[in-house]
Amino acid sequence: MNKIRILRTEILSKNWYTLNNVTFEAIRQDGSVHLLTREAYDRGNGATILLYNTDLKTVILTRQFRMPTYINGNHDGMLIECCAGLLDENNPEDCIRKETEEETGYKITNVKKVFEAYMSPGSVTEILYFFVAEYTPDMKVSGGGGLDEENENIEVLELPFTQSLNMINTGEIKDAKTIMLLQYAHLNNLVS
Repeated sequence: MNKIRILRTEILSKNWYTLNNVTFEAIRQDGSVHLLTREAYDRGNGATILLYNTDLKTVILTRQFRMPTYINGNHDGMLIECCAGLLDENNPEDCIRKETEEETGYKITNVKKVFEAYMSPGSVTEILYFFVAEYTPDMKVSGGGGLDEENENIEVLELPFTQSLNMINTGEIKDAKTIMLLQYAHLNNLVS
């Protein structure tokens, strides 16, 4: 028995992505029916990747300005992150290969999907597909930095893996997807 019945969806905003106001009935375990309304932000699904090098014991991360963090206490709005992007019309593997080259300048072919997760399920519909891939210096085909037409201004960082883990503890890395992938790499001894 379906315990949720959507009654109405109203678009509140369709500026950057879509913000919906959803009215629905929810049947609880005791059988009672409750009328509820929630907002859901639909920005599409995405993919993210941690590039790592076992010989150098390094990882590739990016740094860029993120407005929502700036208005919520991040003094300069800059955030250190794993490479990521929205799927648009691509499958997750193709998306992350393309985003990796655009943002970091590394052309990778072998990617491994490690898991997928809802990142903020209380308000955002997005599922994020998480990948890892080993990189070598000879895979560098450009400086990266993102696309001009998307107004991206991305700094590429190559960091020792142990330093990146410590940056979680110091608060220098606060991005959830990046923390998850660094912890995955640590738990699975990818850069040992």
